[in-house]
Amino acid sequence: MSTVYAANFNGLKPTIDPDDTAMLLIDHQSGLFQIVKDMDVPQLRANAVALAKAATLLKMPVITTASVPQGPNGPLIPEIHEAAPHAQYVARKGEINAWDNAEFHAAVKATGKKTLVIAGTLTSVCLAFPSIAAVHEGYKVFAVVDASGNHSKMATDLTVARLAQAGVVPIDIMATLSELQGSWNRPDAEQWAAVYAQAMPHYQLLIESYLKAQQVANEHEVLDSQR
Repeated sequence: MSTVYAANFNGLKPTIDPDDTAMLLIDHQSGLFQIVKDMDVPQLRANAVALAKAATLLKMPVITTASVPQGPNGPLIPEIHEAAPHAQYVARKGEINAWDNAEFHAAVKATGKKTLVIAGTLTSVCLAFPSIAAVHEGYKVFAVVDASGNHSKMATDLTVARLAQAGVVPIDIMATLSELQGSWNRPDAEQWAAVYAQAMPHYQLLIESYLKAQQVANEHEVLDSQR
């Protein structure tokens, strides 16, 4: 059985270097979301927005694009550009693979980054096609599978295998956020906590419980059982 390797890392550890990374958010469109069946659409939407928020915190280049947004694929969900107002939108001329659009390709190259974090709906097309093309051109590529969404679980399983065989690193939203953040010992740690809560609402409950415990300790609040 052959071993699958992440491409273009040249012996280095295959992890995300935020300083050398651009983010590509491809075809997160309201019409395409309606055919996603491998995950809950509200979770997909939250994960895509969390990526945009993380990129904003890091001042990371973000490039977005849409496939025929004036047609049945629908417009990009507005939260992405709200969360990343610095993002560059590139209009395509009908190309299914965003990488085949000359302006999109040029925009990626202009970032000067050699590592790409990519998410796109559908996983087997809008994520997979540009990811494989970018690896072929020498980029290190991380494909965020649960910020993409596909028409079936079988299609996603096949796509993840295909991506790995091509040298792309399949990754999930929490691993992506954690590698981008790197440490809690940073001045924007509270903002990062909010990003995690965006992708994982239960994390907000943990934060609320922690803050309440701190309040009780700091303000010497009398417990109900002691009243």
